[in-house]
Amino acid sequence: MNHKLTPSTAALLTIPPLLWAGNAIVGRLVRDAVPPMTLNLLRWAIALAILLPLGRMALREGSGLLANWRRFSMLGLLGIGLYNSLQYLALQTSTPINVTLVASGMPVWMLLVGSLFFGVKARRRQLAGAALSIVGVLIVLSRGEWNQLLALRLVAGDLYMILATIAWAFYSWLLMQPKDPPQLRANWAAFLLGQVIYGVMWSGAFAGVEYAAGAAPIVWSWPLVACLLYVAIGPAIIALQCWDAGVQRAGPSIAAFFVNLTPLFTAVLSAAMLGETPHLFHVAAFALIVGGIVVSARR
Repeated sequence: MNHKLTPSTAALLTIPPLLWAGNAIVGRLVRDAVPPMTLNLLRWAIALAILLPLGRMALREGSGLLANWRRFSMLGLLGIGLYNSLQYLALQTSTPINVTLVASGMPVWMLLVGSLFFGVKARRRQLAGAALSIVGVLIVLSRGEWNQLLALRLVAGDLYMILATIAWAFYSWLLMQPKDPPQLRANWAAFLLGQVIYGVMWSGAFAGVEYAAGAAPIVWSWPLVACLLYVAIGPAIIALQCWDAGVQRAGPSIAAFFVNLTPLFTAVLSAAMLGETPHLFHVAAFALIVGGIVVSARR
């Protein structure tokens, strides 16, 4: 596959990590107010309500949504049901920076999944780019002091995030498969709505199991409502559409490197919320992560 990374494509792929960083912080803030699977269900139910008038053509007879129900069901499971539910579950026991750090293994998982399941072999430049990018993420984690890495302890949430990252790698590669009805692909809202419809079904099933297992009730408040609106509009609708468009242009292997911007954005946002200022190691990490993107995208 011959893909090119242009400035506009880079901008498209930078928006999701920024919004996902906010999503990680919000998920941590509301962990005591709403169970993780229920949070994911509410998030995508709101997104569904917003997308319905924009992508209603997906519900018309002959749109191809029902005829391709297996594909859209799988996209909804991997990209909406599993990935987001596992991320919120991870935030119950892990910190936003730790969760986004674990997700920084995305380039490696993307290359592995592409090679093992989709017949796309990793190039040397992509492997070198992955190494540079991961070093940048480690700088963020260690705050520029490598001895801090020795104090790092993985918790159950980190394992959940690894599973979420693998699910997202499969989701991204499936986006590249030319199996979508042209009328749905031509309308971004309709294509996204098709995924969200099935994703809400999966999320509802997961939330049902969660409540059957004795989950705590939702503690409603206006801050919780504001958080739900943010995660439904920003990290859900806007981020998913930008990611889809970016993957179509650059390919999953290159797009995966942009995920490594998420820990950097998370660290900066967390510092801003605590009244701290960015440090020199943030600049160094940004340079390495971007360097990994440039090296991997070179021909």
